[in-house]
Amino acid sequence: MLKHGDVWRAIDRLAAKNGLSASGLARRAGLDPTSFNKSKRATREGKPRWPTTESIAKILTATGESMTGFVALMSGRGGGPARRLPLIGYAQAGAAGYFDDAGYPVGRGWEDIDFPDLRDPAAYALEVAGDSMMPVYRSGDVIVVSPAADIRRGDRVVVKTRKGEVMAKQLLRQTAQKIELGSLNPRHPTRSLEMSEVRWIARILWVSQ
Repeated sequence: MLKHGDVWRAIDRLAAKNGLSASGLARRAGLDPTSFNKSKRATREGKPRWPTTESIAKILTATGESMTGFVALMSGRGGGPARRLPLIGYAQAGAAGYFDDAGYPVGRGWEDIDFPDLRDPAAYALEVAGDSMMPVYRSGDVIVVSPAADIRRGDRVVVKTRKGEVMAKQLLRQTAQKIELGSLNPRHPTRSLEMSEVRWIARILWVSQ
């Protein structure tokens, strides 16, 4: 029996398989970026709202995925095996004991979530809290981070300073001495840090929305 949640789960997994958020997948397919937001998955009365067949056809075309592959994603078989990712709250990330000096997750206190395998054994997830990253990331969103992924100008990244500050930014420029970070929230200024101030920097691969 086809279930409402399975179809939306397949859309989320297809997005993750292609290194996109749900809104990024919609945008690539030429749809409204909010088409697959969680707020669109049910009516105000709580009645399940199904994605249209047209929207599914468009995301399959945009990603080159077959219908057979999409059906496999509904059951978790597509896009590689699912695995457990370590998860902590965004505010906890600033505390000592959760990361090593290279930005890899260590220690205790992590929870776990199921996620399609990203082929990065060090990938982990952070749960966003507060509104400092609005409108891109909202409180309650989960961002998946890879400390092993290559980072290029324009990528969205998580940075931890040696003072324990953790921030999600866009990488604008990086030299051997300095790093320039653009704020996702327009109310917050661009940050420029000496590399000696940076404990680690890791690329954001995916965000739930």
